[in-house]
Amino acid sequence: MTDSVGRYTRPAMTLLELQRRLRDTYYERDSARGRDATFRWFVEEVGELARAIRRGDRENLEHEFGDVLAWLGSLANLEGVDLSETAARYGHGCPKCGHAPCRCELR
Repeated sequence: MTDSVGRYTRPAMTLLELQRRLRDTYYERDSARGRDATFRWFVEEVGELARAIRRGDRENLEHEFGDVLAWLGSLANLEGVDLSETAARYGHGCPKCGHAPCRCELR
């Protein structure tokens, strides 16, 4: 659901909750599609996000970030990866230098 300005009105959820909801909602379809096709959908959504960023399309950014996150979660479900566990890698700052903010050399 969205409000009168188009913002989503559902409460925030954890990565674990999101991934479980994506599994409940899409796992059968994602499994039938396969990981390669699911990965291509993910990449397509990343491209749509890139276009929104390049164009400065603020209204569309939230939607595209959500789509990228959802397809990433679907792909993680197919691969048996828990995104909450992978996110923990960043729980104390940069996983390379161990600082927040990061002190690694810019690339």
